[in-house]
Amino acid sequence: MELWLSGVCIVLLALLIDAVIGEVPNAIHPLRWMGNLVGFLDRHISRKSRNGTRLKGFLSYLVVLIIFGTVAIVISALTRHYLGEIAWIIVSAILFKLTFAIISFRRHCKPIQKDLDAGRIEGAAAKTQMIVSRKTAGMDAEHIASSCTETVSENLVDSVVSPAFYFGLLGLPGAVLFRCANLMDAMWGYLNERYGDLGFFVAKFDDVLGFVTSRVSIVFVTIAALILRMDWRSAIPMAREGRHLTPSPNSAWSMVACAAALNISMEKKGVYVMGKGDLPTVNDISRCIRLVELSSLLFMLAITIPLFAFLGIHVQMFFENLLLSLGGLI
Repeated sequence: MELWLSGVCIVLLALLIDAVIGEVPNAIHPLRWMGNLVGFLDRHISRKSRNGTRLKGFLSYLVVLIIFGTVAIVISALTRHYLGEIAWIIVSAILFKLTFAIISFRRHCKPIQKDLDAGRIEGAAAKTQMIVSRKTAGMDAEHIASSCTETVSENLVDSVVSPAFYFGLLGLPGAVLFRCANLMDAMWGYLNERYGDLGFFVAKFDDVLGFVTSRVSIVFVTIAALILRMDWRSAIPMAREGRHLTPSPNSAWSMVACAAALNISMEKKGVYVMGKGDLPTVNDISRCIRLVELSSLLFMLAITIPLFAFLGIHVQMFFENLLLSLGGLI
């Protein structure tokens, strides 16, 4: 099979796995293992000076990247060497799938929607606490729905567009490169005494990695909104206008674009209000999920497939062949 065609098959199979199987259990998910390693490093790193702590934060990122990047490449390389091309395509698709999530938006929000429909506001708030960092106890139904639409629209970039872009660009090493930075930023990227220095590098690097993808995402939100007959004309202008609404330089782009397309407002009390419509309803959560899922699919088809088929797959095979040659297998 031509190499570019193998690349197309890998991305399509990864999308199929996401749609049919979804996420592996959290206990055995590589991101859980990655988080455990980051937690171990956190507990054993001394913080005696600002520059020294920042250097340790940078070296910690390299440790996590090298370990998980090497494991991914070793698995794919050995599969190709011993089991052949078809098995390699399947394994590469599975490994890629572990770095992104599309259908999980729907699965995380569905129990919350059921509680809201049944009037179980406290139950919905408790479930919402599992997907957002803010305090949800005492929230009304509208702000619970807003929290859901916010996390779904924000994660369009972090959970789909960014890992898919770097996979397209650099193959599995690229997807792991982004996923390590993004997870470590989530754990260490707090501007406080404990993490302000340790998480300095990963916070800045995650911002750099998300700079292009966050801005590109609004184009696909616009196209998806057009297909779904939403307010596609407002998505890009309002995203540009509201891009500074979040502390992160990247988070607001996809969030404001989705709010504009849906004609709703998303509100985090005391922090921001995005969009110009009413606060979302339960039905708007479903509309937001459809918008983000279609945006994700369009990005994969238009960007990830051609980029990986003609570039990223060659980078991945370079690293695979390098490891095989170091092991004396080629």
